[in-house]
Amino acid sequence: MTDHLRPPTATQLVHREECTQCFDDQDGALGVDVCLSCYNGGCPHGSTNQHALQHFNSTGHSYALNVKRTKKVIPKSKRDSNEPPVKKLAIREEPAEHEKYEFATVPVKYSSDGSTVLPRDDKLDGLAAAVLSSMSSAQKSEVKAWEEEIVACTHTTNLVQPNSIKLEPSGLAACAHPGCGLTSNLWLCLVCGALGCGRQQYGGGGGNGHGVEHTTTTGHSVAVKMGTIEPEGTADVYCYACDDAKLDPQLAKHLANFGIEVATQTKTEKSMTELQVEQNLNFDFAMTGEDGKELEPMFGPGLTGMRNLGNSCYMASSLQSIFSLPTFQTRYTTAFYIHTPNCRQSSPATCFECQMAKMADGLLSGRYSVPREPEEPSAGFSPSPDAAEIPKPAQIAFQEGIKPSMFKALVGKDHVDFSTMKQQDAGEFLLHLFELVRRSALKEGEVDPTKIFSFAFEERLQCGGCKRVRYKAADGEFLPLAIVATEKKADDGMVVEGEEKKVEYLPVELLSCLDQFTSPADVEYKCPACDSTAAIKTTRFATFPEVLIVTPNRFPTVNWVPRKIEVPVILPDGALQLDKFLGRGIQPDEEALPEGEDAPAEVTFDADAMAQLAGMGFPEIRCKRALLATGNNGNAEAAMEWLFGHMEDPDIDDPLPATGAPAAPAVSDDQIENLVAMGFTPAQGRKALRETGGDVARAIDWVFEHPDDAGEEAGAVAPAAAKTLPGSSTLPAGYRLKAFISHKGPSPHSGHYVAHVWTGEEKGWVLFNDEKVVRAESGAQSAEALKQMAHVYVFEKIE
Repeated sequence: MTDHLRPPTATQLVHREECTQCFDDQDGALGVDVCLSCYNGGCPHGSTNQHALQHFNSTGHSYALNVKRTKKVIPKSKRDSNEPPVKKLAIREEPAEHEKYEFATVPVKYSSDGSTVLPRDDKLDGLAAAVLSSMSSAQKSEVKAWEEEIVACTHTTNLVQPNSIKLEPSGLAACAHPGCGLTSNLWLCLVCGALGCGRQQYGGGGGNGHGVEHTTTTGHSVAVKMGTIEPEGTADVYCYACDDAKLDPQLAKHLANFGIEVATQTKTEKSMTELQVEQNLNFDFAMTGEDGKELEPMFGPGLTGMRNLGNSCYMASSLQSIFSLPTFQTRYTTAFYIHTPNCRQSSPATCFECQMAKMADGLLSGRYSVPREPEEPSAGFSPSPDAAEIPKPAQIAFQEGIKPSMFKALVGKDHVDFSTMKQQDAGEFLLHLFELVRRSALKEGEVDPTKIFSFAFEERLQCGGCKRVRYKAADGEFLPLAIVATEKKADDGMVVEGEEKKVEYLPVELLSCLDQFTSPADVEYKCPACDSTAAIKTTRFATFPEVLIVTPNRFPTVNWVPRKIEVPVILPDGALQLDKFLGRGIQPDEEALPEGEDAPAEVTFDADAMAQLAGMGFPEIRCKRALLATGNNGNAEAAMEWLFGHMEDPDIDDPLPATGAPAAPAVSDDQIENLVAMGFTPAQGRKALRETGGDVARAIDWVFEHPDDAGEEAGAVAPAAAKTLPGSSTLPAGYRLKAFISHKGPSPHSGHYVAHVWTGEEKGWVLFNDEKVVRAESGAQSAEALKQMAHVYVFEKIE
């Protein structure tokens, strides 16, 4: 009967930790049933959802192994602060799973009536041992994320060292910048051997940025962190041109150029990754109110926390924010009961619709929002004779929280940033998630819930010479707002005492930022009517969304990297009224600019990309030339790469052509065939390629973003048909704050994210800090205290 069953292969995913369709796990009272045919994990017969029975009904796989895990009582020990820092993978490996838990397995067989326990035999015992000894799907995903983080780049592989210099040990002891003298967080330039201190590390030591200053001055972009060099030839190497940690394949050779022998080095400092993970795992907002008491834990439907996987708080805060919205709640709660039982994918773990439905059930059902069970006393613990006389503070019972490992592995799959264990930007993750939601909705023929965020900008261009105008609409999903950062003077409250100076900024009003966003701005434009090269551009709302996401730019680029500015943003006391920012369209007394092929196209440049490149010291003309050469799609990193490769071009500083951008490349039949092979029509493929400059990857995204566009036939010119704009222009346009995401730390790629959500008059504001879910009506972590520093705002339109 069981002869056809085979143990899992080394590459096969074994979902023994939790159900693939809900968050019932091996630590629960019923455990998890692991299918012995395909190794899917399902909640057992008798559970709330019985997904293992659903799996049997859809696949016919009848044999399963029930796995239950219970904690062992083990002595607790503290890590000696003098011990050397742990390696990345060791962060998750100590102690081993079998040292912390006892496992119980029971073989079962499913039928239409449920499951029955099977008698054990050698075959089933062997399969049970293989399941327990295999690396779980969550562990494999985590290890893969660590391993694929750091790779080489062109700057490390093609590094040129002009001179061989022997550096004396005395010269490697402190920052060489006059008057600095820092002895830790030191970075050695691998081009010329200059030694400078790094930027200040959040939670990981001081720094005055003299290493970065050297890079900005010389253009030498690759440096190694002293104290992280190991005899095996590994170390912390950073490329400022790529703005990321990189691998130097010839590090030993490059260090030998300065007389540094790798084999004799000893690791004395933590790497950047170790610092970030350690800081994020140990980070904790002060969970106390104004009276010093612990904030009140919250439990129940819609109040479920999420465990931090190491650097996953950006994902958790984003998910808590969007699943507070009724549209997302309805869409994916419905999918949990309709799609999940009928999913036809080979594994629910790889089905985005299933995983979003699973997340909705996990966060909203309340089944997992229960107080954590108190830990048993450690073995060998003996209280002192006087212990009874010492009053013990009441223990605050937070919840365990759901563990989003499976979800993170799926949404981050093959993504250059979100597949890693590094901290990421919450706003960028939301954009990525929305794209996956749109694709899934199109594939499944379901409602796209991200339409609630869609609206349109009205862009008005007026020639400075003939005063004619042109109006066009541009789709929007986020409202990015620049923040004017004005430092307080010393007598206004700037902290000047002590070794480090904390810069404080004057507050700005959100409505003032909107006024600035919609103010006229001078742009370069050659008028087809009068040849004037001056024009004024004004951006306003053409329509308003149901839910408005506002992202203040708190991370301008300074010395090659984004640095946080703590500018308080003051929100209106009542509703956020946007009526005055609605565009009016062309007016009777305005004359339109001529359209047609002879009119040169208006050239605009992404403001953030321009700011990032200009912040690195490149002249404006070079920034624009680089952006144009790389598609003018806002990709500052690609433009930076282009600049480093074309610094010696004789025309690098020549004026740009009047039309700015070169003509769009012709679309080839091969490119169209590539898209047709993916299920798109030739007409869709042709238009998508034309709209994206012939980039196949971007063309695929374009089709998913425009599912209602039929495309264009060969030789046809797309008609200027009236476009239905997303959102609504109905007034009044008042908004109330529904949620916001806050960030603690100096960079979007380090620190910690939390979310505040308005849950209604009864429960008020709730803080979601990983698995800790608390009432946030007072104290340092209240919504009132933190909303001025939010990284992302979510506003609901008042109906």
